[in-house]
Amino acid sequence: MKKVLVLLLLFALCLPVSAMAAGKKDPLAAWQTTFDPSGAKYTYILSNISHPVIEGVAAGYRIRDKVWEKTNGQIYVDYRPLAQLGGEKDVISKLKLGAVQGMLSSSVAAANVSDRLGIVNLPYVIDTFDKLDTFRNDPELWKPFSEGALSRGIYVADFTGYGPYGWATTSPVDTLAAAKGINFRVAQAPVNTDFYKAWGLKFTVMPWPDVPQALQTGVISGLDHTAIVCNITKKFTIAKSFTELNYAQGLFVHLINKRWLNKLPADLRTIFLDVITEESAATREATRKQYEVQVAKAKEAGVQFYQLSDDEINELKKLAEPVLEKWGQKIGSDYLAKVRAKLGS
Repeated sequence: MKKVLVLLLLFALCLPVSAMAAGKKDPLAAWQTTFDPSGAKYTYILSNISHPVIEGVAAGYRIRDKVWEKTNGQIYVDYRPLAQLGGEKDVISKLKLGAVQGMLSSSVAAANVSDRLGIVNLPYVIDTFDKLDTFRNDPELWKPFSEGALSRGIYVADFTGYGPYGWATTSPVDTLAAAKGINFRVAQAPVNTDFYKAWGLKFTVMPWPDVPQALQTGVISGLDHTAIVCNITKKFTIAKSFTELNYAQGLFVHLINKRWLNKLPADLRTIFLDVITEESAATREATRKQYEVQVAKAKEAGVQFYQLSDDEINELKKLAEPVLEKWGQKIGSDYLAKVRAKLGS
C-alpha cells in the first residue's frame, strides 16, 4: 500500500511538469522534415543564431530540402537555427575543428574568421541591395571573398541577408548631434567598433541575447541593426524610432568546413554547392520584399522613420575613410579599391 501511495504521489508531482512540456509550442514546428534522413550517406550540420521567420535564415531549410531532393537522399543538411549549437564565436571554433560542418554566420561575426570577410561591414561600400548583387555576381569581386578564409580551413559558399543597417533608438535621431546622445549596441566585431570610434559615437559591445534586457533597463538606448530584425524580434516595442542609415547590408555568410567539403564525391559536391548558390540568390530577392513588408508593418505599428541629411551622410563617409584605409591593409588595398571602383562607392 505504501508503494502504491508513493507512486501516486510521484505521478501527481510529475503531471504538471508533463502538461507544461506538452503545452509548450515548438518554435520550429513549421519547418520539420517531411522525409526520413536516417539513410543519408553524408550529414551536414548547419548552424545559425536567428529565427527562420527571417528569409535569410529560412534559406537553410530550403537548402536542406533541395539538397535532399537533388542528391536522392544522399546528403542530409541537419539545420540548427535559433543558436541550438551555441553562440557564433563558439560555433566558429567548432566549424574550424569540423565538429560543425557549416554555418550561416552573421556578417559581423564572419569578420572574426578572416579580415577579408570584413569588407561587407565597411560603411558605405556594399550598402545597397543592387551593389550587393553586383558584388556577388562579378567573379573578380566574389572569388577573393569566397576564398578569403581558406587559410582557416573554411570556404565561403554564398550569402543570404537580413536587410540594410540603421539605428533603432528610444528617442528620435535625425541629426548627428542627436546620435551623440545615444548609447548604441554594436556587435562583437572589430570593424564595427573601429568605425563607431571614428564617428565619435558612444557604443557598447554586447552579445545579441543580452539586448532585450539592456534596452528595457536603459543600459543602451540604441541598436545598430536592420529594420527587418528589429521589427520581427520586437525591438521596436521599446525602441520606437528608426534612422535609415543604410551604411551596410546585413548578411548571413555561408561558411563551410573545407575538409568536409573535399570529402564529398565530386558529383555530390557540385550538386550541393549549386543548390546553395540557387537558393541563396532566390533568398536575396525574397529579402528585398521582406524589407519592404517589415518597414510597412513597423510604420503601421507607430514606429517613426528618420533619415540624416545628405551633408551628414557625407560627413559619416568622410570620418570613416581612415577606417577604410586601415582595413584596406588587412583586406587587401588593391581588392578594396577594386570593389569600391566597380560599385561606385
